[in-house]
Amino acid sequence: MLASVALLITEQRGQQLDFLRATLSFFIEPLKHLVDMPSVLIEQTNNTVNSYAALKKDNERLREDQLIHQTRLLKLEALEKENIRLRALLENSFKLGEQVLIAELLSIKMAPYEHILVVNKGTRFGVHPQQPVLDANGVVGQVFRALPLSSEIMLITDPNHAIPVQVNRNGLLTIAVGSGQLNRLILPFLPSNADIRPGDLLITSGLGGTFPQGYPVAVVDEFTSQPNKAFASITATPSAKLDRNRELMIVWSKSTPVPLIAKPPSPETAGTEDAHK
Repeated sequence: MLASVALLITEQRGQQLDFLRATLSFFIEPLKHLVDMPSVLIEQTNNTVNSYAALKKDNERLREDQLIHQTRLLKLEALEKENIRLRALLENSFKLGEQVLIAELLSIKMAPYEHILVVNKGTRFGVHPQQPVLDANGVVGQVFRALPLSSEIMLITDPNHAIPVQVNRNGLLTIAVGSGQLNRLILPFLPSNADIRPGDLLITSGLGGTFPQGYPVAVVDEFTSQPNKAFASITATPSAKLDRNRELMIVWSKSTPVPLIAKPPSPETAGTEDAHK
């Protein structure tokens, strides 16, 4: 009861104590801030550390995303170049007026002095030996061996390959033989007085029945007369990009059209093929 009475008396005289409260609060407020400072500093430090960890994690994630996007851009660039090559092949197939089948390169045989490529189209697609093979720039070679799921292509630069050609400028006929080098053909059967000069375009003559007439083969790059020999030394550079092709065109003549759908060989056909082998 005495405490209640004391509180009531103090409350009635509260206005007189306001000045005292204001004076004391002036000294107490800094103490309150000083007491709260450790917890505030700890909280700010914790937030700073958490923010740094989050920023570091975001930075790592962004670096990974950048690497992924760069890899995708490289892939898209490769696809774009492949699309350009395929468009070039398609445009040239229309210009040639022949039926063609696009084949992709699988491997290259590395035997010395043999220039053989393996592509992913075979007898299931109607491919057969001696078919001409081209790229967007000229003659690549011909089908050397046709298997059910793949085919071997002998390049025109193989030492065992020869192709009848003619000089586009004047129609001079001759034969171009592989030299064993990817950037060189040899014309061994022309005399020193032959009407041929560096820069002449060599095209297929159509003789022999393997290569239709008019396909670019090579460009003459050197003509050397040999007085003591019957024939001149003539070399030419193939028009086709033999060391850069990923896609090739296998050509059909108009008399033997390309099959529209690849079908597996029937039992009778398989038996006949085995008997021939």
